[in-house]
Amino acid sequence: MKRFLAMLLTVAMLGGVLTACGGGGTTPPTGTPAGSDASPAGNSQTPSAQTVEINIGYMPNYGGMWSMMTAIQMGYFEEEGLKVNLTEFQDGPTIIAAMENGSINFGYIGQGAHKLCVQGNATIIALSHISNGDALIGGPGISSVEDLKGKVVAYSSGTSSEDILRNSLAAHNMTMNDITAMDMDAASVVTAMMSNGVDACATWSPNSLTILEGMEGATKLTDNLTFADTTVSLASWIATPRYLQENHDVAVRFVRALFKAMDYSADEHHDEVAKWSSEQAKLDYQTFYDERGVAEWLTGKEVVDGVADGTVKGYYELQQKNLLDGGSITEEDVCPVEDYVDFALMTEAGTY
Repeated sequence: MKRFLAMLLTVAMLGGVLTACGGGGTTPPTGTPAGSDASPAGNSQTPSAQTVEINIGYMPNYGGMWSMMTAIQMGYFEEEGLKVNLTEFQDGPTIIAAMENGSINFGYIGQGAHKLCVQGNATIIALSHISNGDALIGGPGISSVEDLKGKVVAYSSGTSSEDILRNSLAAHNMTMNDITAMDMDAASVVTAMMSNGVDACATWSPNSLTILEGMEGATKLTDNLTFADTTVSLASWIATPRYLQENHDVAVRFVRALFKAMDYSADEHHDEVAKWSSEQAKLDYQTFYDERGVAEWLTGKEVVDGVADGTVKGYYELQQKNLLDGGSITEEDVCPVEDYVDFALMTEAGTY
């Protein structure tokens, strides 16, 4: 799966983007310019900077924790003069709501919550990974998407759960009107599915793995790779436009620490990451370790190089097109991705 990124470059990108979004925006770089002498990975770019306390919102799965926990355990946040406080959430929209009320400074989101970035609620400051952790799962007697007609399907609105459900239905000329869609939180989706309270569900890892391994007769109907020729499922780190305007340097230091962590753990050290993450989330180690294969884990260098050559921009353009086609956003929401993805900040943070 490691070169899954190159395949997406052959997909037609969203052309002729329309009106500007309501928030986001690219901030001007203020740190070490690209091409100048920079410290090697693992050395702080801001040794004399005042220590800043930041609040991070995360989700309790491998994807939501891999770079964050590596940055904590390897001392990369500390090197950047950042003292971190962690708060666990179950989904991206809730994290964004917490950011808007000021209790969270930086947050992690999966595919579905990106629609709120397009709509101006938050700005993307770092691409984390390309996911294959979402799945549409049928219960006993459900072996195809077509079998879902008239059936009860659990999902979590505004998240990647809704995304994979809508994409799966659309691929079979179906809509949400063809099923009885039951909107519930992520934990309730698992409970409802495992107790045979619903006929099928759309969810993400580790919930998808839990259901597939623990429920007799459960069948994976689709996952992100089912649509790899036409869609991309991204996970990102975000902040509010207001916070970025007032704390640009802090954001650069935060992303730089993440990039160092991604360099360390993208291709190896999965056992360490699973251990750190499971201990923080107080969940089973094996559950986290089993998630190591559900995404394209990117290094910080891959993200920075992808920003430079336009690859990362292409991902977010394709994502926006998918959100539009799936009905998660409207034509009025469509805008240049630069309005809500801070490519300049990623570039600045990449000088390490």
